[in-house]
Amino acid sequence: MDDKDPSFIQMIRAQFLIGIVIPLSIGTLTAISISGSFHLEGFLLILLVGLGLHIATDVYNDIYDTKQGADQKMKEQRNYFSGGSGILLQKPHLMTKMYLLARFGLILSFLAMIGLLFFIDRSLWFYVIVIYALSAFFSKYYTAAPIKFGYRGFGEVLVWLSFGPIAIAIAGFSQNMMIQGIFYPVMPTTGLSTLTILWVGQMVDLPNDKAAGKLGLVARIGTKRAYYSYFIIQFLLILNILYLALFVFTPGWPLLIALIPFILLPKIWNILKKHHAHLQKFTQVTTYNTTVYILFSFLFILGIWLTLLLKS
Repeated sequence: MDDKDPSFIQMIRAQFLIGIVIPLSIGTLTAISISGSFHLEGFLLILLVGLGLHIATDVYNDIYDTKQGADQKMKEQRNYFSGGSGILLQKPHLMTKMYLLARFGLILSFLAMIGLLFFIDRSLWFYVIVIYALSAFFSKYYTAAPIKFGYRGFGEVLVWLSFGPIAIAIAGFSQNMMIQGIFYPVMPTTGLSTLTILWVGQMVDLPNDKAAGKLGLVARIGTKRAYYSYFIIQFLLILNILYLALFVFTPGWPLLIALIPFILLPKIWNILKKHHAHLQKFTQVTTYNTTVYILFSFLFILGIWLTLLLKS
């Protein structure tokens, strides 16, 4: 066993922080497509809000999943993009430090939220404060008792809301803009794409989650229905992009490049269909799914940016 304590980067599971940067960037670009202007201060502050909340969420998840038995030390199932970090299983003496990191994330996000209020219209303050308060609450009680949303089948809804409509909306507010027009059809996209990561992660973590009473939707419906549901989520995401490209953005054709990564879906389908009940085969699924998510996200951002260039 390595006696060296993990780094700050490892403790906050920094590889997941891109998950909040993407919807905030897309929400900001959507606001720019409407107003034609960009407020750098608002963007930087909302990034700090999002990153702080994401850090708190990741660390609290590690803490409470470890305490409640969902993060068992099963190396053959744990991988870079699913399950907890396993840090507290190997080094339980870091529990106090992990709590401090979670609270650091909340304090960072709170201070950035207060700073943001100085750069936006007072009419938007109520919405920003309410969204922040709800997000801070969810960051802890996604896994913490007595509420444990993620253990009761509500986690998927919260992930879709947090990384979809909520993130897109607060990015718009940071650009001093009330939600309007094209914001609404953009909102589901990033929530759906993030949900695919959670969905596959739950399939990987299913034995430990069930043993600990962490019953997300995958645990409740079983792996066979879960792999069909996974493709329904991806299909809805594809339809969402097509709708944005054909009926919302002008010109919309650059958004079609975001569909390129979905050429990997047949590979994922074949593996899930054959091995949905055999978790040792899921490393390849996780790799393909993460590749689709990352490529889709960056190509979606690029597509919106290209629409802005072509409009100017």
